[in-house]
Amino acid sequence: MDYDYDVVIVGAGPVGGYASRLLCERGLSVLMIEEHTEIGRPFQCAGLVTPSAMHAVEAYGTVVQDVDGALIHGPSGTLVPVGKDGELRTYVVCRKRFDQEVVQQGLKAGADIVLESQPTDAVIHPDGVLVTIKNQRTKLEREVSCKLFIGCDGAHSWVRRKFKMGHPKEMMVGFQAEVVGYEGKNRWLEMYSGSEIAPGFFAWVIPSGNDTHRIGLWSKADMLDGKTILDCYNDLLTHPLWKERFENIRETARYCGPVPSGMIRRPFKERVMVLGDAAGMAKPTTGGGLGPGFKQISSIVDNLVIAINNDKLTEKDLKSVTKASWPKMKKEQDRARALRDLLVSTRTDEELDKHFANFAKPEVIQLINSVGDIEKPVPLGMALLRKVPAFRKLAFQAGVKLLFT
Repeated sequence: MDYDYDVVIVGAGPVGGYASRLLCERGLSVLMIEEHTEIGRPFQCAGLVTPSAMHAVEAYGTVVQDVDGALIHGPSGTLVPVGKDGELRTYVVCRKRFDQEVVQQGLKAGADIVLESQPTDAVIHPDGVLVTIKNQRTKLEREVSCKLFIGCDGAHSWVRRKFKMGHPKEMMVGFQAEVVGYEGKNRWLEMYSGSEIAPGFFAWVIPSGNDTHRIGLWSKADMLDGKTILDCYNDLLTHPLWKERFENIRETARYCGPVPSGMIRRPFKERVMVLGDAAGMAKPTTGGGLGPGFKQISSIVDNLVIAINNDKLTEKDLKSVTKASWPKMKKEQDRARALRDLLVSTRTDEELDKHFANFAKPEVIQLINSVGDIEKPVPLGMALLRKVPAFRKLAFQAGVKLLFT
């Protein structure tokens, strides 16, 4: 096959842009296909970027707020502060500018891009992939050929569905509003829990600079008991414990979208792979997907480039390329999900209140601050089970869960 590109990537979001940059920097030719007319719109994300993910792209100019910690509220109002003033824990970014910056890095490295376009077909041949692209405005179609076809096209990935690559283990739904008028602690975000506002999960209030905040929540459809995610949002705003906090807010925007978590069963096939949300890489504890998506490609890129240059891209070849990192990432996700369910998602409000009473003890807060890492929740969960007497009765359940994940 006379290749137009070494790699064609569907989706010009941050993971697609980052993958394009890494591949182009190593001498490959890359085309990004983006369905929207503008990079960074629409977005369906709280906009938190961990220091390690930010270091990967160095998009510091898109940061609108540094965050030192979180004020976590139990169902009955018990407060657990995690973090320390002046010690950065994470960044809040303007997602539109962040996405544009990361994609721009891919373009500067040499990638091409087509906007307002979608793949309508992709056929795997022994020597390459033939992709049909349709421009949504002109309705014109064209074909491009490549060695490797990558899907970075989000939770409802066309690539994943086209090649029957499986489904994420969980598909949560999230809702978020941009507001002004909320008064919170400077450089701290807040989290709220309870079955009325976010069954099994949590709601958040994230400072986003210039007196603006992002208020949102996430849960699973089977936990909502007939409610909509918007009902939960309204219940948060009118909750007897916290309604005064929200009395003076004024909404400026709303967003809603899926949160896929749990690496899919087959993230690669012959000459095809998926990355980021398309592969179900969002963290089961926070819903964040940027860091895992970046790590997914950066952990394999050097071996992947060798495979592309040698045209060794069978399913067996791609399994060899990914075996050193992807199975480990999947196992970490599964372990984090098991501990999340044990400590939070399967607990009643009464049980959560007991947990929060223990979390709020000074020695436990000190343990959380010393061991806690938003990117590595399993060590913290295990430390809590081992060192906090009130949680030791859960240790056997945790051992069983982890043994079978």
